[in-house]
Amino acid sequence: MAYKHILVAIDLSDDSFILVNKAATLAKELEAKLSLIHIDVNYAELYTGLIDINLSDTQFKMFDDAQKQLQALAEKANYPVSHTLVGSGDFSDEICQAINNLDIELVVCGHHQDFWSKILSSTKQLMNATPIDLLMVPLK
Repeated sequence: MAYKHILVAIDLSDDSFILVNKAATLAKELEAKLSLIHIDVNYAELYTGLIDINLSDTQFKMFDDAQKQLQALAEKANYPVSHTLVGSGDFSDEICQAINNLDIELVVCGHHQDFWSKILSSTKQLMNATPIDLLMVPLK
């Protein structure tokens, strides 16, 4: 299948460039669009009523920092990046929303092969929710 738009889900770890590079190489071969997305935890929902601080400023700074990191990764991709998206909330829901809004045909995401990923894996949730193809890249 010739994919026309590829979305890379990034956690902004040191391994993110591996995913961007792999997806950029594939996008170049297919002459497809390439977009990047990072989903952040919505801290305001987690802590409402537990602490007495305004988290909206903190969350805005985290979104701004994430957008800057995505832009830096996009510049290193050696391929044009159509969109850099930062979202918050449920990982699968946000990815599926981006799929629908941008006509994405392939999602590239990494899977850390460590102890915690066997217990808590957002990629497992995505496999059960996404309506399109996934390219799962093992990260050690």
